[in-house]
Amino acid sequence: MGTRARPDDALLRVRVQPRASRAAIGQWRQDGALSVRVTAPPVEGRANAAVGALLAAALGVAASAVRVVHGEHGRDKLVRVTGLSLAEIRRKLEGEAR
Repeated sequence: MGTRARPDDALLRVRVQPRASRAAIGQWRQDGALSVRVTAPPVEGRANAAVGALLAAALGVAASAVRVVHGEHGRDKLVRVTGLSLAEIRRKLEGEAR
Protein backbone atom coordinates (compact mmCIF):
# COMPACT_ATOMS: atom_id res chain seq x y z
CA MET A 1 0.00 0.00 0.00
CA GLY A 2 2.97 2.32 0.43
CA THR A 3 1.75 3.89 3.62
CA ARG A 4 1.61 3.09 7.31
CA ALA A 5 -0.81 4.44 9.86
CA ARG A 6 -0.51 5.09 13.58
CA PRO A 7 -3.28 6.35 15.87
CA ASP A 8 -2.22 10.00 15.60
CA ASP A 9 -0.28 10.15 12.34
CA ALA A 10 0.40 8.47 9.02
CA LEU A 11 3.57 7.77 7.07
CA LEU A 12 3.32 8.29 3.32
CA ARG A 13 5.75 7.12 0.67
CA VAL A 14 6.24 9.98 -1.78
CA ARG A 15 8.06 10.08 -5.13
CA VAL A 16 9.18 13.66 -5.85
CA GLN A 17 9.92 15.33 -9.16
CA PRO A 18 11.86 18.53 -8.39
CA ARG A 19 12.21 21.42 -10.85
CA ALA A 20 8.83 20.65 -12.42
CA SER A 21 7.12 23.31 -14.53
CA ARG A 22 4.36 23.52 -11.90
CA ALA A 23 3.72 22.12 -8.45
CA ALA A 24 1.05 19.43 -8.26
CA ILE A 25 0.02 16.30 -6.45
CA GLY A 26 -0.12 13.39 -8.86
CA GLN A 27 -1.58 9.93 -8.69
CA TRP A 28 -0.87 7.04 -6.36
CA ARG A 29 1.74 4.92 -8.13
CA GLN A 30 1.57 1.14 -8.49
CA ASP A 31 4.30 0.79 -5.87
CA GLY A 32 2.06 2.65 -3.40
CA ALA A 33 3.94 5.95 -3.40
CA LEU A 34 2.25 9.27 -4.06
CA SER A 35 3.67 11.27 -6.99
CA VAL A 36 4.40 14.90 -6.15
CA ARG A 37 5.84 17.58 -8.47
CA VAL A 38 7.45 20.71 -7.07
CA THR A 39 9.07 23.66 -8.83
CA ALA A 40 11.85 24.01 -6.25
CA PRO A 41 15.29 22.62 -7.03
CA PRO A 42 16.74 19.82 -4.89
CA VAL A 43 19.22 22.20 -3.28
CA GLU A 44 19.63 22.97 0.44
CA GLY A 45 16.32 21.32 1.36
CA ARG A 46 14.20 23.57 -0.86
CA ALA A 47 12.43 20.68 -2.61
CA ASN A 48 11.71 19.01 0.75
CA ALA A 49 10.23 22.25 2.09
CA ALA A 50 8.12 22.60 -1.05
CA VAL A 51 6.82 19.03 -0.69
CA GLY A 52 5.84 19.73 2.92
CA ALA A 53 4.12 23.00 2.05
CA LEU A 54 2.24 21.49 -0.90
CA LEU A 55 1.00 18.49 1.09
CA ALA A 56 0.06 20.67 4.09
CA ALA A 57 -2.00 22.98 1.87
CA ALA A 58 -3.72 20.08 0.12
CA LEU A 59 -4.52 18.35 3.42
CA GLY A 60 -5.59 21.51 5.25
CA VAL A 61 -3.08 21.08 8.07
CA ALA A 62 -0.31 23.28 9.43
CA ALA A 63 3.05 23.05 7.71
CA SER A 64 4.52 21.79 10.99
CA ALA A 65 2.24 18.72 10.77
CA VAL A 66 4.01 17.49 7.61
CA ARG A 67 7.63 16.41 7.86
CA VAL A 68 10.04 14.44 5.68
CA VAL A 69 11.40 11.74 8.00
CA HIS A 70 13.44 9.72 5.51
CA GLY A 71 14.91 10.31 2.07
CA GLU A 72 15.95 13.93 2.47
CA HIS A 73 18.56 13.58 -0.30
CA GLY A 74 16.62 11.44 -2.79
CA ARG A 75 13.42 11.42 -4.80
CA ASP A 76 11.82 8.67 -2.72
CA LYS A 77 10.76 10.05 0.64
CA LEU A 78 8.86 8.98 3.72
CA VAL A 79 6.63 11.81 4.95
CA ARG A 80 4.91 11.88 8.35
CA VAL A 81 1.55 13.66 8.57
CA THR A 82 0.41 14.32 12.13
CA GLY A 83 -3.23 14.73 13.10
CA LEU A 84 -4.91 12.87 10.22
CA SER A 85 -5.68 9.23 9.68
CA LEU A 86 -4.56 7.46 6.55
CA ALA A 87 -8.18 7.24 5.37
CA GLU A 88 -8.63 11.02 5.79
CA ILE A 89 -5.42 11.70 3.88
CA ARG A 90 -6.44 9.48 0.97
CA ARG A 91 -9.91 11.06 0.84
CA LYS A 92 -8.50 14.61 0.80
CA LEU A 93 -5.83 13.82 -1.79
CA GLU A 94 -8.24 12.12 -4.21
CA GLY A 95 -9.64 15.54 -5.10
CA GLU A 96 -6.16 17.05 -5.49
CA ALA A 97 -4.61 14.44 -7.79
CA ARG A 98 -3.93 15.62 -11.33
